[in-house]
Amino acid sequence: MLVEFSIVPVAGKESIGEEIAKVLKIVDESGLPYKANPMGTVIEGDWDEVMGVIKKCHQEVMAGVPRVYSMITIDDRPGKPKDRLTEKIKSVERRLGKEVKK
Repeated sequence: MLVEFSIVPVAGKESIGEEIAKVLKIVDESGLPYKANPMGTVIEGDWDEVMGVIKKCHQEVMAGVPRVYSMITIDDRPGKPKDRLTEKIKSVERRLGKEVKK
């Protein structure tokens, strides 16, 4: 299962880099495969693993601000092998005949 999520603290600050760093530390320490991007993070694993990590991230950010806005998008495709984090992009690149910008 692939899950893209973003957690945005709503506290009137212009920069949220410090909170994002805390989130990525939790994700990295989980040991699950992930990729950070400018608008969120994609993480791969089973439902309980991924949702547990996202819950920790949400709680970490929530501890420092009065309100948090979290968005989650799930791509659940049972039976597909792991490493969909990179294989989905490779599949598109094969169809395009070239690498996409990463």
